[in-house]
Amino acid sequence: VFSTKSYDHKFLEQANANYGHELVFLEPRLTYDTTALASGFPAVCVFINDQLDERTLQVLASQGTKLIATRSAGFNHIDLNAAAQLGITVVRVPAYSPYAVAEHTVGLILTLNRKIHRA
Repeated sequence: VFSTKSYDHKFLEQANANYGHELVFLEPRLTYDTTALASGFPAVCVFINDQLDERTLQVLASQGTKLIATRSAGFNHIDLNAAAQLGITVVRVPAYSPYAVAEHTVGLILTLNRKIHRA
């Protein structure tokens, strides 16, 4: 599990409690330069700041990675065409709550209105 913070450990371990997958938490982002950290893992879990371009995916595929799970709804940080050509399945969060997005928007508007961002 790449790009993890301490709070990720707790929640991902709780979510995994009934499944028993081996989770290895790594702070570095997954990039071409850090692909060695994924060696031997059939699946990797990434976040939005990881860079999974064709070159990175080629290394992952050669190391045995078959699945990439991204902890985001967006997937523009992953070259989906290259992943498909290499036989790597990519899964993602299907959607976020529209209520959460709306609440965040209202919070940002209040921040601007009250000039909190300058405080």
